[in-house]
This record gives sequence, C-alpha cells and structure tokens, in this order.
Amino acid sequence: MDRRPTIITRSHPVKSANLPQRVAMAAALCATLVFPSMGQAQAQNEPLERSFCVFDPVGANGPLFAITKTFQPVALKNGIKLDLRAYTDEKVAAEDFKAGQCDAVLLTGTRAREFNKFTGSLEAMGAVPGEEEMRLLYNTLSQPKARPFLIDGPYEVAGVFPGGAIYLHTRDRSIDSVEKLQGKRIATLDYDQASVRMVRHVGASVVGSNSANFAGKFNNGSVDLAYAPAVAYTPLELYKGVQPNGAVVKYALGYMNFQVIIHRDRFPDSAGQMVRDQAIKRIDEAYEIIAQAEAEIPEEVWMQLPQEDTAEYDKMLRKVRLSLLEDGVYDERAIKLMKAIRCRVDAARSECASVAGT
Repeated sequence: MDRRPTIITRSHPVKSANLPQRVAMAAALCATLVFPSMGQAQAQNEPLERSFCVFDPVGANGPLFAITKTFQPVALKNGIKLDLRAYTDEKVAAEDFKAGQCDAVLLTGTRAREFNKFTGSLEAMGAVPGEEEMRLLYNTLSQPKARPFLIDGPYEVAGVFPGGAIYLHTRDRSIDSVEKLQGKRIATLDYDQASVRMVRHVGASVVGSNSANFAGKFNNGSVDLAYAPAVAYTPLELYKGVQPNGAVVKYALGYMNFQVIIHRDRFPDSAGQMVRDQAIKRIDEAYEIIAQAEAEIPEEVWMQLPQEDTAEYDKMLRKVRLSLLEDGVYDERAIKLMKAIRCRVDAARSECASVAGT
C-alpha cells in the first residue's frame, strides 16, 4: 500500500480582512487548536495540567502570548489546565521543551526542525512559490495518512500554520538581481544552516542574527538586507530600513510557518489529528491575516522582478536546496512532496521535466 500522503487539491480564495495583531493571530490560531479538542475525556474529571511554552519576541506582554492567554478558559472548560510560559528567546523555549520542562511548545518552522526533520523542511528556500502551493501542502499534511511524517521519536507536530511568504528586504533598491547581492551584508539566522548556505552561495556576508534582533540591524543600517514575511513589516518597523531608497522584493524565498509540537506521551494519542482536523477548517483565517499584511505594504515599496531575474532566483535556490538535501539538512520526502505540488500547480516549470525531486 502506498503510504505517501496524497496531494489534496481543494483550495479557497483569500478574502480581505481588517484583523488586528495579525502576527500574533497567525501563530495563535495554531496554538489555540492544540488543547480544546484534547480535553473532552478529562472534562468530567480533574483538569489535565499541561505546560505550553510560547515563543514571543516581546515576552509576556507581547501579542503572541496575549492572544494565547485568551484560550486558557476555553481549554479549562474542556479539561485542560494550561500553564502558559512566555519566552523571548526561541532557542531557550526549544531547549526547555527538549528537556521536558514544557509539554508543548510554539516555535517557528526553522527552529522546529530539530524536533521533526520533515516539517522542518517545509520552509526550504524556493520550495513553496506561493499561496496555492502552500494550501495544497497543508491540505495534504492534514489527512490522517500523513501522520507518520509528523511523528519523530517522542515528538508530534500537532499543528502547522502559515506565516506567509518570506521576502527579501533591501535598503537599496538598486540591488535587484542575484549578482548584485555579492559583498552585501545580510542579517542571517545563524542557527539555520539553510540560511547561512544561501547567503554564502550568492557571495554575500553573513551577519549573525536571530528573530529578536534582525529587524534592528536592518533598520539601523548594520546590514544591507534582511528577509522576513509581510506580517513582520509593520510590527517590527521594517519600513524604517526600507525607506527612503529600499524595497521589498516580490519573490518568495521560502514560506514561513509556525508549529505546535507536543510530547506524545503527555497527550492522548488522537490529539494531534484532532488538532489538524480543526486547524484545516480555520486556515482561511491565517491567510486573511497574511493577505491583509501584504496589502498594507505600499505598492511603491514592492519590487517586481523581471522574468529572467525570477528564473535566476529559482535556479539559485534549487542549487542550494539540492546541496542541503545532499548534506542531510532537509528531509528528502518533504522536498519531493513540495516539488510534486509545484509541478501540479505549474507543469511548465523547467524543473518539472527532471526526475530529481528537488
């Protein structure tokens, strides 16, 4: 029997929405679904006490943590007493979860790679060109047949939610091609091998950064470029670095996601799938948040790449993906699945004539 997840082709249009605190909501939508569906068996007994560690760059007063708190009473009503813990350092949140001090954790997809190589490969550069491909990917991973890919040892990825396409932000609009990246300083997540490899591949300089300080480095001119999803543009004030001569390049380097990971032995076996079943029903909310964030970036700020430059970026990212796959950084099954989805959406892509699953 074929155990690979089947590509599910349903898709829905994105509606415009005026939703506040969109960065928080994109992740919190994922987080809120982890617990209510788990506690029904506990509802008539003593609440099941579980800790949930939430990465929020601002901390306990930040938007991610604030919105997550609103779901404590919902979880309690369903038999789960949540102990929410805010972390401003994503690395520490991941380490505490790994050490067993957190029953569940909310992380970005890149940081989650150490707990699940398959889902940690979903942010592979250039692997997801747009929303249509991302929807197909999430629909595919929500089916029960995909569960084995979401389990890695003692961990299960209970939920994955989109954070939006990752765009290159530049302080100088004349940097409009791969060749012109040479020698430029790029704020780079130094714990992510993929990001470091890409920056070095184009001949740029790696300026070690993390999710808490990359925006400051870009805004004050310590670096020439940074990369981030549209949902970060206003909250992190990236417009300060873009103005007056910069731009946001309208090309998806990758697709950011948030992941909720649980210790499997601390939750009912059916918990993860129940979360995913509910999450897929609400995924349009996340896409509305992303659409609103992208719409709020002024039209004149966006830089549209000519077709030949887009092809050059595609080629460059494919080379980097292949090298990372060969080095074992990415999961081959995830990379092949995403290629199949890209070719399902656009069979005319040059890579679709190749049998290599990269």
